[in-house]
Amino acid sequence: MRSDVSTIKKVTCHVVSAPVERPFTSSRGWLYKTRGSCIVEIETTDGVVGWGECYGPAQVARAYIDSQYGPRIVGRDAFDVEVIWEDLYNRIKDYGSKGMAISALSGIDIALWDIIGKVCGKPIHKLIGGAYRTEVSAYATGLYFIDMDRLIDEAVDEARGYVEEGFTAIKMKIGLGSPKLDIERVAAVRKAIGDDVRLMVDANHCFTVPAAIRLGRELEQLNVEWFEEPISPEDVDGYVEVTRALDMAVAGGENEFTRWGFRDLVVRKAMDIVQPDVCAAGGISECRKIATLAAAHGVECVPHAWGSAIGLAATLHFLAALPDQPPSFRPMPPLLEFEQCENPFRDHLSTEPIVQQAGIVQVPTGAGLGIDIRREILDQYRVA
Repeated sequence: MRSDVSTIKKVTCHVVSAPVERPFTSSRGWLYKTRGSCIVEIETTDGVVGWGECYGPAQVARAYIDSQYGPRIVGRDAFDVEVIWEDLYNRIKDYGSKGMAISALSGIDIALWDIIGKVCGKPIHKLIGGAYRTEVSAYATGLYFIDMDRLIDEAVDEARGYVEEGFTAIKMKIGLGSPKLDIERVAAVRKAIGDDVRLMVDANHCFTVPAAIRLGRELEQLNVEWFEEPISPEDVDGYVEVTRALDMAVAGGENEFTRWGFRDLVVRKAMDIVQPDVCAAGGISECRKIATLAAAHGVECVPHAWGSAIGLAATLHFLAALPDQPPSFRPMPPLLEFEQCENPFRDHLSTEPIVQQAGIVQVPTGAGLGIDIRREILDQYRVA
């Protein structure tokens, strides 16, 4: 029998930020000059510590946790993870059913699962149904816009580098304001990496419906596997139009939240692939529900991932417990997004960084998230 080891004693937010040596941008136009995160630490009365992460502006996530969530869960049993989720969601949903309120809740949820795993001595994937796989194929997310005088050459050089590292799938940015230039850039990358490497594109919702359809038909000729966020996420009807018009897969949903947010996308098959982020859409508890909803309607789930070693580990556990899509004689396991931009919180926050070898990432097998956090990295990059 368990004692009171799982009683929540303290909730702490660590807001961290680090400069980016080579600022980069996408179709949205603003420069990424820093990488930051809100890291959530939850401690039990017996000294067990769980770690979580919140996607999005870190100071905003901390405000939600410090003022709304943290005080409400102190004294609760961490094993009541979904009970706590429902309580916090119902506390906040009058003014926070989407966006940063849910990102903050995601960090709480991940940290609670980490505690449960550590108390039980089991990795999270064993607690949410077991492992369909012990390793995950990763795709490299990169090819942002950095040197505006070498947009095509820099993309080709970067893509070749990923292939040399062993990646068999790459996702590149498009949305330069010139469809012709976008196609030239994608065509150059396709020629450089060959036909055997999977290639996806991400527009960060910069196109209109007709522009997305026109461009999509040209991308299909270049054997592009999926067209991510072609249009604004609010336009569900537009997504339906684009998805119906194109033969290649349409993906989206990284900026959607909870099972209710994904419900219309999935039921209407507004896209072929939904991309909930474990650190944003509601944590591990909620992403399990989103994935089940998607599977019931024949929609693939390939989670978005952008953040620290904590978010990457949580995504790996989620993927380990996700069935093949669809199950078959030669199954197609879901891919892990492994973004390639500078990120000390991905590379240095864990004592043993999560790395890829020839495009393959091992699922952590230690208790909870299966990673140990280096507090000196939190101290080094802490924002007051």
